[in-house]
Amino acid sequence: MVSNMDAIYIPQLAQASKPVEEIEVKEFFPDLNTLTPVRGNIRVEHRGNFLQVTAKAEAIMTLTCNRCLQQYNNRVLVDTSEIIWLDEQAEVEEEFLAEKEVALDELVETLSPYGYFHPSGWLYEQMCLEIPQRQLCDEKCTGIEQKQNTDIDIDKPVDSRWASLQSLKKQL
Repeated sequence: MVSNMDAIYIPQLAQASKPVEEIEVKEFFPDLNTLTPVRGNIRVEHRGNFLQVTAKAEAIMTLTCNRCLQQYNNRVLVDTSEIIWLDEQAEVEEEFLAEKEVALDELVETLSPYGYFHPSGWLYEQMCLEIPQRQLCDEKCTGIEQKQNTDIDIDKPVDSRWASLQSLKKQL
């Protein structure tokens, strides 16, 4: 088991007696704010015309609740598998990043069979996909509590620009 996240040269992996690369992960990603390093493993297996990539990893992140704005710690878990097709046209398409129509069945990940697979970039993307979109510290979080004490508001000195609003509030 390898412990570095260097790019894997795909032709070298294809020609190996055992076309499998196993990587043990224990590192921080620069663009991913985690409290703990991302820990886990990645397995990359060359299967002729595609790579079978599987990963199990986890880290703890500090997130901000969307309702009450308090910070809380959340465990981000990745347990995924992906097929990455090897296609000689993949390298050519990356050169021309122009807008083009793509059929639904063509929405797959492809790499050049003569290129590199970057496990660190792939795992970073998988971790980002697992960050919850709806960030709540608790399912029953009520949000920011607003104080209803109006006696304190009356005694405060009011900016003259808000005086008419304050007098309207007193009338109600």
